[in-house]
Amino acid sequence: MNRQLLLDLDPPLGPTLANFVPGRNASVLFLLQGLARGERSERQLHLWGGPGSGKTHLLRALGETEGACYQSSKVPSALEFNPAVRLWCIDDVDAAPPEVQMALFGLINAVRDSPATALVTAANAPPLYLRLREDLRTRLGWGPVFQIEPLDDAERRAALSQRAKERGLVLSEDVLNYLLTHFNRDMPSLVAILDALDRYGLEKQRALTPSLVREWLASRTSIHPAR
Repeated sequence: MNRQLLLDLDPPLGPTLANFVPGRNASVLFLLQGLARGERSERQLHLWGGPGSGKTHLLRALGETEGACYQSSKVPSALEFNPAVRLWCIDDVDAAPPEVQMALFGLINAVRDSPATALVTAANAPPLYLRLREDLRTRLGWGPVFQIEPLDDAERRAALSQRAKERGLVLSEDVLNYLLTHFNRDMPSLVAILDALDRYGLEKQRALTPSLVREWLASRTSIHPAR
């Protein structure tokens, strides 16, 4: 079996609400699970946090649910209201160019006038501190605002172990320690590395050990351990 076929057999797992490790974010996860089921006790939420906090994971997971639409504000889009969309998931609001800000302003108004729809936005800061139009910042704060708290070390271990279990892997303490002490510690980076190691182990037909991790790292020129 050639290398390309091995890599294609086991593509990276996409974000879901089920594989999000909540840590200190259990309350917001509970609300988002309700929105995914079509419950609208809160029809507008704003999530904020730093890179790797998990807010994009949550919005992409929501965007995969029936009747939902995920859109990054980095990508120019009219964001025209569509009554067929029951749940809007608008990411990267802090990076929205002027035309997207205008469209998002109109979308929020339309969602508020349509009881069958809901909206979740995400950015790197609470609405008050975003460098956006004042009227848009005000509207982004119309609903509850939640900070997505990064995972601590114990929660990172749990998240990596869960991700490995989904792939049929068992992570030893040695491998977990190596990943957490030699690489960037944000979850998107760690998950990407774990997925790559899984594929590398399949290709080499070897178990996941610290020596395999070092060998994989030596074979890579584009990924470097954290200093």
